[in-house]
Amino acid sequence: MSGAWKAPAPLRSAGWMPAGGLSLESVPMSGGGPDLFVICKNCSSEVSPYITECPYCGARLRKRAPKIERGTGEPKVPRVRRPPKPSLGRLKAGEIPGIRGDETKRPVVTIALVLLSAFGFMSLAFVARSDVALFVLDGDPWRYVTAAFVYGNGWYQFAALLAIGLFGWRLELRHGPVLVALLFAVCGVGGLAAATAAEEQFFVLGANGAALGLLAAWAVPILIARRRGDDDDDADLIGAGVIFLVNVLMPVAVPVASAVAGAAGMVAGILAGLVLARVNPR
Repeated sequence: MSGAWKAPAPLRSAGWMPAGGLSLESVPMSGGGPDLFVICKNCSSEVSPYITECPYCGARLRKRAPKIERGTGEPKVPRVRRPPKPSLGRLKAGEIPGIRGDETKRPVVTIALVLLSAFGFMSLAFVARSDVALFVLDGDPWRYVTAAFVYGNGWYQFAALLAIGLFGWRLELRHGPVLVALLFAVCGVGGLAAATAAEEQFFVLGANGAALGLLAAWAVPILIARRRGDDDDDADLIGAGVIFLVNVLMPVAVPVASAVAGAAGMVAGILAGLVLARVNPR
């Protein structure tokens, strides 16, 4: 590959090639872009065009290596953007029959009942329990309401408010706030009235009747639906059963909790659940 290449005699005589031949150093080795190799002037070896010294003789080819051109010279193909994934808007309530909407609702009445009970517990730091509690021999009607929001025992309050908050929330989201308010009045306040009428005990506090009533109103339609074979709900009846047992047995541990009030509230909640199962079946 060293030296100059001489064309055949016919080509030289016809004037197509110079008589001295063509030097390999002047022959481009590629159609576009950098050459495939260059010739070392010292040892006439073919070396890479991207080095500065000959690897065979060590002769200096250039001061710095040429820049490597990025890309192949071909036109860039524009990237095709993927179309956005189709998405559905928020489902409105009543848009598809039988499917609950995606609208976020706040259980206003349930939150208010829990907050009022918490305020009633804190009020015991300023007033005596006898000032807000319900007495059998006392004829003040306003005590039926105040006694439903005062517990006098932390564990009693926690168990009752857990049931009121959890099952009142589920009922309010499904049936509206009016139902929860009515159930609390009938099962809670009405249960206390039943306890005083039965003269079970002289001193009663708390809304364990409302806790058991709301739980029963929530559970009865689910039990009826599962008995028919509609078990597509994700209700945790085991956890509800534990909360039920705790509230039923609470009068045994807490003297101010009334068993009659709890039983009256539970019966009213069962009746409400039977009505809900017929009016709005699952």
